[in-house]
Amino acid sequence: MRPFEYVSPTTKAQAVSLLGASWGGTEILAGGTDLLALMKDDIVSPKRLVNIKNIRDLRGISSSPQGLRMGALTTLADLADDAGIKKNYPALAEAAIEAASPQIRNMATLAGNLCQRPRCWYFRNGFGLLPKDETGNELVADGDNRYHAILGNEGPAKFVSPSTIVPVLIAYEAKIRLEGPKGKRELPLEKFFVIPKSENEREHDLGPNEIVTEVVVPPVPNAKIAHYEIRQKDVFDWPLAVAAVALKMQGSNVESARIVMGYVAPVPWMSPEAEQALTAQPLDQETAQKAAEAAVKDAKPLSHNEYKVQLARVAVKRAILKAASGGAA
Repeated sequence: MRPFEYVSPTTKAQAVSLLGASWGGTEILAGGTDLLALMKDDIVSPKRLVNIKNIRDLRGISSSPQGLRMGALTTLADLADDAGIKKNYPALAEAAIEAASPQIRNMATLAGNLCQRPRCWYFRNGFGLLPKDETGNELVADGDNRYHAILGNEGPAKFVSPSTIVPVLIAYEAKIRLEGPKGKRELPLEKFFVIPKSENEREHDLGPNEIVTEVVVPPVPNAKIAHYEIRQKDVFDWPLAVAAVALKMQGSNVESARIVMGYVAPVPWMSPEAEQALTAQPLDQETAQKAAEAAVKDAKPLSHNEYKVQLARVAVKRAILKAASGGAA
């Protein structure tokens, strides 16, 4: 790990003022579960580390008639254990429990989970976000790509978005709030994630001198919401495919749906095709299967990850049926 300056602001304004105008010079320290590993492996080498743990405004969970507010420094353990989240947003509590081991959940923060860098082994071994060899050829396309993207992979980005709680947050129609030198801004959580086209771009709509302050989720009356993960083994491991589903019903038929997949694309992948396949249809095995087929109809697997198409299909179908049976809400 290289030498760096360490600063601990106590307000959001102080934190923003200490960040640089370009990437690489400064990094934000919250839980540190991802950043410290990146620094130890010399993937990032900031000259200044901005510790935001002492900013009280970034902490806390609160509920109101307008919905749920979660501060950026809220830990995954806090999300999983909060009584209000368990009651009103149980799919989120379930996803938070499955997101990490108990040790990591007690350190990892909500904002850190949303902003974590890709788990792509090319990136983690210093080959860059969009890895190429010395001749300019893409390493992932012709290399070991068994855990890489099957959707949204037409460009140079082949990694998968690494957060397991983001799909369910998007299903809940969450919004993220940011603060920087130009003030505050809010955007739908799905718009926070972008597919970089060059090595100097990031995978988040976040400026180098901006911080995540909170995530807000609206009330979800009468919605059926569930998430489903497929992993190689039952103990903690990175998923191979994730699906989150939110269904609003009109009688026995689906009035509207949100289908979000994780670990299949460089961004959390929403499927309007699957949503359309469910709309105005009864919730049964046949409809769930049709929606699952629609969710992956545009998949373009790489040389070693065609198996993920079937896993994503299964995750979507099982999430739909789980929501239909009231497995979460």
